[in-house]
Amino acid sequence: MEDIRISEIETQCILTKSNLPASDYCANPYVGCTHACKYCYASFMRRFTGHREDWGRFLDVKFWSPLENVEKYRGRTVFLSSVTDPYNPQEAVFKRTRTLLEELSGSGIRLSISTKSDLIVRDLDLIRNFPQAQVAWSVNTLDESFRADMDSAVPVERRLGAMKIFHDSGVRTTCFISPIFPGITDVKAIIRTVKDQCNLIWLENLNLRGAFKSVILSYIREKRPELTPLYERIYNRKDMSWWEELDRELAAYTSSLGLEYRINDNSFTRPFSAPPVVVNFFYHERIRKNASSKASVIQDNAQDIVPAEIQSE
Repeated sequence: MEDIRISEIETQCILTKSNLPASDYCANPYVGCTHACKYCYASFMRRFTGHREDWGRFLDVKFWSPLENVEKYRGRTVFLSSVTDPYNPQEAVFKRTRTLLEELSGSGIRLSISTKSDLIVRDLDLIRNFPQAQVAWSVNTLDESFRADMDSAVPVERRLGAMKIFHDSGVRTTCFISPIFPGITDVKAIIRTVKDQCNLIWLENLNLRGAFKSVILSYIREKRPELTPLYERIYNRKDMSWWEELDRELAAYTSSLGLEYRINDNSFTRPFSAPPVVVNFFYHERIRKNASSKASVIQDNAQDIVPAEIQSE
């Protein structure tokens, strides 16, 4: 890619203890992410790294001493990645994620990966050998023009193709429908498309905060002005009724497909061949007032999590 500042940096340890409920350790082989998603919560990373470039226009490539005694991580969940995509386009050249997978091979860790890329297919030979490995792809639209407006990652069709390859190979897959844009993301269409090639379907709402709130609201006013009143109601007046209604609609829709629908619950296992479970993480503390207070897989404020990990490196 042009106009991207790429630097090589050294880090003491690539694995850091995680505060995320679903993982024990996180690994971020890169600082920054060249997918340049306009809604990315991790864009706040700029202020921890000294970068002045726009989000998506810098990438620090991490190098570390080879991991030793990796058996000590056996049974622990390692998540790739919390503030970058481990398969951004530059991974094809630098292979830092593949290097890490090679070092962890045979360690007995539980591997969890989240990506927007099909480059991950390159590493299927390694990933399939990790016990209980799980790979999630973020998909929030089937409309390629909207996708291109929002990120520089690979087209959705390629993400879905990679998901199918992994699922057909016996690796547990997740479709992460996130972030859901009110009035734009066709959640039902995505569920119909992926239900036969994944084990989990996670739903997360568009959560606007920080600098990208104005970016997204400006986009809506310019490209989808008919939705401006809805976005004003949700994001400026904090009206949750649209999400509550979508919650009810999706509960009924998934039931019609024979799919189990859960709220803020990832504490279950199912046979690989079972239909996917749809798990709703919409503003879980606010919408479901009677729901369990268990911690969510999706943290509402990533800024409270990541700095501690960054500072420990």
